[in-house]
Amino acid sequence: MQTNFSPEQLRNPDFKRSNEVLRSCVHCGFCTATCPTYKILGDELDSPRGRIYLMKDMLENERTPDLQTVKHIDRCLSCLSCMTTCPSGVHYMHLIDHARSYINKNYKRPAADRYLRWLLALILPFPARFRFSLILAKLAKPISPVLPGKRLRAMLALAPKKILPPSLNDDPQVFLSQKPEVKKRVALMTGCAQKVLDTDINDATIRILRRMGCEVVIVKGQGCCGALTHHMGDTDKALQLARANIEAWNNEIEFNGLDAIIINTSGCGTTVKDYGHMFEDTDLAATALKVSALAKDISEFLVEFDLTPILSSNNLNVVYHSACSLQHGQQIKQSPIKLLERAGFKVSQPSDAHICCGSAGTYNLLQPDISNTLKKLKVKKIEEKSPNIIAAGNIGCMIQISSGTDIPVVHTVELLDWATGGPKPPKLSTLQDMV
Repeated sequence: MQTNFSPEQLRNPDFKRSNEVLRSCVHCGFCTATCPTYKILGDELDSPRGRIYLMKDMLENERTPDLQTVKHIDRCLSCLSCMTTCPSGVHYMHLIDHARSYINKNYKRPAADRYLRWLLALILPFPARFRFSLILAKLAKPISPVLPGKRLRAMLALAPKKILPPSLNDDPQVFLSQKPEVKKRVALMTGCAQKVLDTDINDATIRILRRMGCEVVIVKGQGCCGALTHHMGDTDKALQLARANIEAWNNEIEFNGLDAIIINTSGCGTTVKDYGHMFEDTDLAATALKVSALAKDISEFLVEFDLTPILSSNNLNVVYHSACSLQHGQQIKQSPIKLLERAGFKVSQPSDAHICCGSAGTYNLLQPDISNTLKKLKVKKIEEKSPNIIAAGNIGCMIQISSGTDIPVVHTVELLDWATGGPKPPKLSTLQDMV
């Protein structure tokens, strides 16, 4: 694609990167075949190719974003299925991130939209605030059908029935290996929303890592990865949150050493692995690259170990839902499936496994209609397989899918932990007669 950015624009790192991305696009349109929003809306401007034209025009001319452009860019899930499909290697993620940041700085949204985005950025990255908000949401849930606004009702609908107390395992500390010889020393990113919504995931991750011979460190000072605010266009807040993580992890690397930074929420993993790009023109450039290089999804890391199952799970059919941030963002597709099969489970995937479930960070709150349509499609494809269990590697997908089905949804690592000696995940209590 031909571009016409000025020399002055190209001195800005964001515009320079967007120029590189745009010039790699050859207009082939392969991306339209795998784009969820184009699939259900049928509008070229709701496809990656259409959005690329809109973003090119907006950024190249540095014009004030108009309602039409903002509408179609807001509808993008950032599922990155287009990046998997693209034969030209167009790095759509960097382009859409720049466009969202530009919109955030140059477009005045309606008051209700501004307030909701401000509220989400204020609450979601901070566990204590998020837990308190869920308590309020639980109290308001019975009256949600009569409340005004689809977004408010969507927020209340996703609130869990049970608010879990914090897990002490998420506090800064060191968990010793359960093997005489320590194989690896790793940091576990405990996250923000996940450790409020489901404390079992980090607990299971710590158990299985220790069982495999790893020393697990919960590093003081780490927190939200910045993805939630980054994808809403608030780059400054995202970089602030990311900087705290980089500095905390680097301190641990420098003083005690780390072999990996383990991440069990794939949406966070995609962002942390991109820290090198996000900070490439800052004082943290080299450190961010070092941190990104150490970041590993839990499935990507565990596949290197010998997982010997002690549970007879042959009767359990597991449908594995591949989170977009894992299969498209990180290009990790087979590791979770291989691990589940090695653990003794019968594993399958739904048809159209590449299509997003509609969660996508805050998307299910900001675009509830499209999100709900995608959720119904995903649940239908999963239920066609008649599974006993649904496994996924991202908390957002787990919450989204579980709100549309009675089939228990658990994190992949919970199943692996159970199969290799850990406790049965509480969400699988109804399966007691099958193992």
